[in-house]
Amino acid sequence: MFSLIATAYAAEEVGIHVALKPYIVGHVFGIPLTATLITTWITMFLLIVGTFFLSRKPTLIPTKIQSIAEMVVGGVYDYMSDVLESRTLARKYFPIVITIFIFVLALNWIGLLPGVTAIGLNHDGHFTPLLYPAATDLNITIAFALIAFVTIEVAGVVAIGAFKYAGKFINFHSPLAFIIGIIELISELARLISFSFRLFGNIFAGKTLLVVIMFFVPYIAPVPLYGFELFVGFIQAFVFAVLTLFFIKVAVAEPH
Repeated sequence: MFSLIATAYAAEEVGIHVALKPYIVGHVFGIPLTATLITTWITMFLLIVGTFFLSRKPTLIPTKIQSIAEMVVGGVYDYMSDVLESRTLARKYFPIVITIFIFVLALNWIGLLPGVTAIGLNHDGHFTPLLYPAATDLNITIAFALIAFVTIEVAGVVAIGAFKYAGKFINFHSPLAFIIGIIELISELARLISFSFRLFGNIFAGKTLLVVIMFFVPYIAPVPLYGFELFVGFIQAFVFAVLTLFFIKVAVAEPH
């Protein structure tokens, strides 16, 4: 497993330095505790608490917040029904797709909050942040990719059966069919890389760009860039969730 966290800091003596290394805050039973993992736990806690209070007392005459939530949930559910061409499949996979979107979005936006990367510990003159943007840790993005990958494969097996689903990748009807199956298998496994590195690369690049801009043009230039990064965070969460949805559609389709 990778142990990479994108770290970037500016110092007057050395200028800007960008490195890929873990910010290890401490150890729990010998397991490194990183700043990105703490950020992920805090995000999970905030989402759980927010969901609890949002759904605690639904009313027949919804409040503004409840109306917005119902509109978003209903819209996403209808969109998934159209894509999967089945309300049954949409009802089955709606929780995982919407959770991926909300979780990735929350991680991306919380990573941009003031104070993240600024609050930390000072050990022997070396500053170690307690919080750091979670998606700049390749461990986190690979975990999301594994969840999406397993969901896609399970959806295919459940929908058409294990042997028929395996037949998409292992086909001995002809040499051409065999080669196409192998290519499909490689592309299937490549999703782990594309899912994880797409999210990691975009968030890491945005974080590095913010550091560079703040070093050369502080106070003014970072403001519109922060707005752009909020948009990028939304797009990355949307792309991750939508790709998961479309790959599920491909997985549940009958081989031909």
